Amino acid sequence: MVSDIKNEATSSSNGLRPIPREDTPLLGTSDSLSSTPKTFANVFIAIVGAGVLGLPYTFMRTGWVTGVLMIFVVAGLVYRGMMLLIETRRKLESPLAYSKINSFGDLGFAVCGPIGRLAVDFMIIASQAGFCVGYLIFIGNTLANLFHSTGTVSRHYLNASPYIWGLQAKTFYIWSCFPFQLGLNAIPTLTLLAPMSIFADIVDLGSMGVVMVEDVSVILKSSIDVHAFGSFRMFCYGLGVALFSFEGIGMALPLESEARDKKKFGAVLAWAMMFIAAMYGFFGVLGYFAFGENTRDIVTANMGKGVLSGLVQLGLCVNLFFTFPLMMHPVYEVMERRYWEGRYCLWMRWVLVMVVSLVALFVPNFTDFLSLVGSSTCCILGLVLPSLFHYIAFQNELKKEELMLDLGMIVLGVILGTLGTWFSLVEILGF
Repeated sequence: MVSDIKNEATSSSNGLRPIPREDTPLLGTSDSLSSTPKTFANVFIAIVGAGVLGLPYTFMRTGWVTGVLMIFVVAGLVYRGMMLLIETRRKLESPLAYSKINSFGDLGFAVCGPIGRLAVDFMIIASQAGFCVGYLIFIGNTLANLFHSTGTVSRHYLNASPYIWGLQAKTFYIWSCFPFQLGLNAIPTLTLLAPMSIFADIVDLGSMGVVMVEDVSVILKSSIDVHAFGSFRMFCYGLGVALFSFEGIGMALPLESEARDKKKFGAVLAWAMMFIAAMYGFFGVLGYFAFGENTRDIVTANMGKGVLSGLVQLGLCVNLFFTFPLMMHPVYEVMERRYWEGRYCLWMRWVLVMVVSLVALFVPNFTDFLSLVGSSTCCILGLVLPSLFHYIAFQNELKKEELMLDLGMIVLGVILGTLGTWFSLVEILGF
């Protein structure tokens, strides 16, 4: 379900490459700059991902009014973070400084030197690997629900799932993916896998459409009690999921580079973010209004056992299965550049796949993990680092009020990230 390859740009740039990279927009190349509609499409592809399936459950926890407001607030904050990165690059790209800044990591190096690149590298590794853990949780839980569901509806509906060959159903399906993922992740380039990213988004949109039609059908047949507001704890929890859903900060610089009319890029980005926020809010509200307190962490699990429902869920699993190596590629690029002089290292890739699989086995709830990743890594990448880099680059030029906005966003990001991470861990560990 996602094209989250798009979500984070790697921190290195070694000139033009003959293959797609994770900081390469999915539509258009530098030889053919993107028109305004294509730029809008690129932004849409860069943002929309797996997090959307957890929004109905999140709205159940936060309340639907709180959820909608939260989505639009996060959209605005992420938009500002993207624009801060673009403004910072425009200032630094000059004959007297850095002539070409291609990625988030390049910008970090230009502003803060090696420590800036290290900070971005670390967050990229954590977030991209976190996305992949979420994919495996989704695949394991969805297949267990699809083929072994007992029909009992509860928040922890998989706890009583049957065992297969002595393993819990979710565990069995995750380990079933493991040998195939070793093969896919051994592929040294993205050439053969990159088209799956766009295909995944097409399936995402189709799946969202099917789910919303199902939601409307359920709403028309019954009336379910819903609540508009939740606790502060649940608000912080929901912010993590929202940040995960909007995390495309690493694509801001390459997307702006590919835009033909760069003066209009800010406006196009703003309209795209508003459209995505409205779509997310509508999807989350429909799902929650349809199933109320019975909304599951993966909303497709609320769908019936029909052929269409099964195909939708299987399609999403297949897409995430093939998106996994795309999402891990930025991790490999960073690790191989730092520790193997940029050379291909098969055993390191396999060890990382093993680590990601092991983590997925111990996290039962899909949306809880989205909140953890969103709060702990996406918050830093989307809010803190862009504001910090902008503040350092412009501290001698901007008015005091403008610099205070940067500092305020840094503080806000740290507070929200800390609280969201804590409350997500509380949910996962059951404190």
